[in-house]
Amino acid sequence: MRWTQSLIPTLKEDPQDAEVISHKLMIRAALVRKLFSGAYSYLPLGLKVLQKVSNIIREEMNSSGAQEVLLPAMHPPELWKKTGRYELLGAVLIKFKDRHNKELVLGPTHEEIITDLIANNIKSYKDLPLILYQIQTKFRDEPRPRFGVMRTSEFIMKDAYSFDRDVEGMEANYKKMYDAYCRIFTRCGLPYIPVEADPGMMGGNISHEFMVPSEAGEDIIAVCRKCKYAASTQIAVCKISGSAAKGTVKRLPIAEVETPDIKTIEKVSEFLKVEPSKLVKTLLYKADGKVVALLLRGDFEANETKLKNYLKSSFLELADEKVVEAITGAPAGFSGPVSLKDVRIVADNSVKNMANFVTGANRKDAHLINVNIGRDFEVKEFADLRIITKDDKCPSCGKDIDITRAIEIGHTFKLGTKYSETLGAKILEQDGKTVTAIMGCYGIGVTRIIPALIETSNDKDGIIWPISIAPYQIIIVALNIASKKVKEVSEEVYGDLIKAGYEALFDDRDISAGIKFKDADLIGIPIQIIIGEKNAKRDMIEIKNRRDRSVIEVKSKDAVTHLKQLIVSK
Repeated sequence: MRWTQSLIPTLKEDPQDAEVISHKLMIRAALVRKLFSGAYSYLPLGLKVLQKVSNIIREEMNSSGAQEVLLPAMHPPELWKKTGRYELLGAVLIKFKDRHNKELVLGPTHEEIITDLIANNIKSYKDLPLILYQIQTKFRDEPRPRFGVMRTSEFIMKDAYSFDRDVEGMEANYKKMYDAYCRIFTRCGLPYIPVEADPGMMGGNISHEFMVPSEAGEDIIAVCRKCKYAASTQIAVCKISGSAAKGTVKRLPIAEVETPDIKTIEKVSEFLKVEPSKLVKTLLYKADGKVVALLLRGDFEANETKLKNYLKSSFLELADEKVVEAITGAPAGFSGPVSLKDVRIVADNSVKNMANFVTGANRKDAHLINVNIGRDFEVKEFADLRIITKDDKCPSCGKDIDITRAIEIGHTFKLGTKYSETLGAKILEQDGKTVTAIMGCYGIGVTRIIPALIETSNDKDGIIWPISIAPYQIIIVALNIASKKVKEVSEEVYGDLIKAGYEALFDDRDISAGIKFKDADLIGIPIQIIIGEKNAKRDMIEIKNRRDRSVIEVKSKDAVTHLKQLIVSK
């Protein structure tokens, strides 16, 4: 493709609303343009990358035995109401009414739709196992679209679904998809890490997220420095409490102290001259409408995912000010477990061995010191209910861990019968008995792969694409195209590349060499062929590697031979 016939409106400056490097470079390198917050147009370069990513996904999914389908983007709300996700997703669902006043939902995902399809078309054990997938646009009313195409209201996703007669079959298909994901992300050039994760609204009991470590990520993961343990901080196991055994400490008399308008852990700690680790905070939650008190060491953060799973609740939220005051008799910030009545108390393991600690007094402007479990109040339930920290040890091998931000690019779930039971996906076995199909679900953020790659593969000058998903494999940078010899050699090389089957972009613009070099680096095409007047007179060209900046000189007629070696080595 010739640059003069292409739409490649590169920019010199970063867009003002761009926060992360991938957003800046996708705009500057003319991959995308924003229509409005949460919706982007893909320009030719961006679409070529998107298509290459999709092709890799298709190749690996097909080779694993999955079959491609295409499901509707518009859904009847009845299916979503049957599974309870109509209410669960709430404002995230984009809803509208057609001319017949019938409500429709734009699909944020397709579990309900695929399960309904199977329920109405697959009846015999002979038709299973089955894996179906699609690459489809999804719609979610994101409260805060951000980071360019990283989080948008309209995005492209690959979602696959497996259906099996038994758990053993589902496990086999899950491994197939897990392995296919590893191949997909490797081929895309992504430095991914599979981590254990919480299934969340998807349901099921086991899931894995595929993460790319990046400061631009919205997720946080714990990774062991020695073994292969990696998990989302939502579920990463905490095994240390950091507190002395209470049996070895003399219990001091409980006492109430005045703490005028001092509510936060930091301020209470400073006022009473005790470490935050000597405080216990009491957080009141509403779990499916019932109030629960969570006790947590002062220097730790509550893990609401763990708490929700422990309580087996469908909906969990912090209690509001009115509820807190009604339950404790005091404003938020002064809650404590002593004399707390008619409330279920659960405590994080970090509290179990604490002694003589500080809590709220359930009275405005007051706290209690020297509080002890067993003497001053009772706790019958202890569990791991906090977020892991960098000071914790690996729950698998006991060595040091790192806590890092990451971008989620894929997620696999063992759904079980959550959807198939509700939507009637039943299978008639050989013995005449009916069983419920066991499902797995496997998603990849197709559009998210592009910014994830850019976040991990760039330099001060622009994007550095791997050959596998680069918009073009080669760019010909013709310096001084007005020169007859430069134009002649450039046309010859370009023609040879096209005949040999290479994807080449020919920068045939009549502009300065400086702009051409900057644009070539900015858009990040892996191999640059530079043709200047001095070399052209000798029928020589320069072949430059965008990643390591290495340059070799070769005869223009030998360009294809050298490029074959370069591209194979990549």
